[in-house]
Amino acid sequence: MSLEASITGVLPVVHTPFTAEGDIDFDALGQELTWVMDQDVDGLTTGMVSEILRLSGEERRLLTEHVCAAASKRDRTSVISVGAESLNVALGHAIHAESHGATALMAVPPVTVALEDEALYGYFSGIITATSIPLIVQDASGYVGHSLSLPLQVRLFEEFGDRVLFKPESPPVGQRLSKLLAATGGRARVLEGAGGAAIVDSYRRGIVGTIPGSEVCWAIRRLWDAVTVGDWDTAYAISGPLNLLTAMQTTVDGYVAIEKYLLVRQGILTDDYHRTPRSFVIDPDTAAEVDRLLNRIALAAGQPERVC
Repeated sequence: MSLEASITGVLPVVHTPFTAEGDIDFDALGQELTWVMDQDVDGLTTGMVSEILRLSGEERRLLTEHVCAAASKRDRTSVISVGAESLNVALGHAIHAESHGATALMAVPPVTVALEDEALYGYFSGIITATSIPLIVQDASGYVGHSLSLPLQVRLFEEFGDRVLFKPESPPVGQRLSKLLAATGGRARVLEGAGGAAIVDSYRRGIVGTIPGSEVCWAIRRLWDAVTVGDWDTAYAISGPLNLLTAMQTTVDGYVAIEKYLLVRQGILTDDYHRTPRSFVIDPDTAAEVDRLLNRIALAAGQPERVC
């Protein structure tokens, strides 16, 4: 199987646990990675909700090494986020990830500037040509940065073929996904990136996998299996409360806060320490609703209640 073909199924983004002093808690990280893979997912991913923009360069490299090693040990895919504010920094992350066995790379464009297509093409093509593994082009403009144009994405696909995959997150996600597939003759490989909330619609349009959060990856596994065999009753039953949950997460900090909270509630992490400053804090009413939705997702997925 080619590396490109292995980038499929459920590839959750893992969280970065911290100690009370603000350091990465590598023991807790190891427990989280083990638990995530125990949910029968297809691999591990690092991304925006891994708080990579709040990590130092050395911390990002250490996170990469732990994730790649854990995935390799269990013969799973590893996707490492390498996006940065400059091509030089992104290349450093990309080359390091490939040297430690990453299956694929993923990159958002620089988020602090609005770039023309030519500059963005130079950024993404620079990462691809400096490495030999696939790159997932992440349009994270649903909550940060600026949307990527269809001509830019088509140009990347025409130039690099299967070496480049896509993770569209700019609304309307479904329509943009269909336009990308139509413009590439249905050949582009696309992954859902809305926390699993858009799986039902996106699967019908032609995605090959999903990159959700890790907090309910057991339910995403069940949802993905359901759509692939046409079990739409189960798919819609899970998707309902899942969409209500993801609707509460409108920013990166919102995703981080709620997803870490859910990992704690399920006993995967012992605390939900974040790097600060942060823009979203869970209040008691939000926590109570998140608990209720977690149990509804579990019920729909045929799992016991996760919060008693």
